[in-house]
Amino acid sequence: MAQFFQIHPDNPQGRLISQAADIVAAGGVIAFPTDSAYALGCRLGEKLAVERIRALRQLDKQHNFTLMCRDLSELASYAKVDNQMFRLLKNHTPGPYTFIMPATAEVPRRLMHPKRKTIGLRVPDNAIVLALIEALGEPLMSCSLIMPGDQQPLTDPYDIRDTLEHQVELVIDGGFCGLEATTVVDLTGDEPELIRQGCGPVDEIMG
Repeated sequence: MAQFFQIHPDNPQGRLISQAADIVAAGGVIAFPTDSAYALGCRLGEKLAVERIRALRQLDKQHNFTLMCRDLSELASYAKVDNQMFRLLKNHTPGPYTFIMPATAEVPRRLMHPKRKTIGLRVPDNAIVLALIEALGEPLMSCSLIMPGDQQPLTDPYDIRDTLEHQVELVIDGGFCGLEATTVVDLTGDEPELIRQGCGPVDEIMG
């Protein structure tokens, strides 16, 4: 049975954040709010938790998982960032964007795209997630909480609890998030490529 924490979206309670970080560190799978939609997450190197999320979302091996980072300096530990990329990232983080980038050796191979060796990275603009990543001391492995057969993410934390109460260890109620997932931009080519239009505007990126 999943635990259910009600955490304030602007002033997250430190005690609950610490407990949530402990659940993730122990190998748990959590559902949590972001600056776009709700997401599923687990610890970066936790193989069984990653496989549980794959099964829950019915994801294939081609899926790019996303690492949620505290800031740009942490992001640069997990992706190969050149000067042009850095300027673009600096202008659009934190925010509702996932950037597909070449992964460094810090990223477990099973989380990368198997052929392209890429990983999705983002710095969310959400106090709960940022506090959780800070308490965890490392990025949070994540993907949008879109159930198989659905077109849109789950948005109501009570619905999420009812749907996933036997499949995750924790549901964080951070209020209503929204219906749109992040905008996904591939930065591995010569020019940025829009993979998915979500809730982040792209005019400046695709410029």
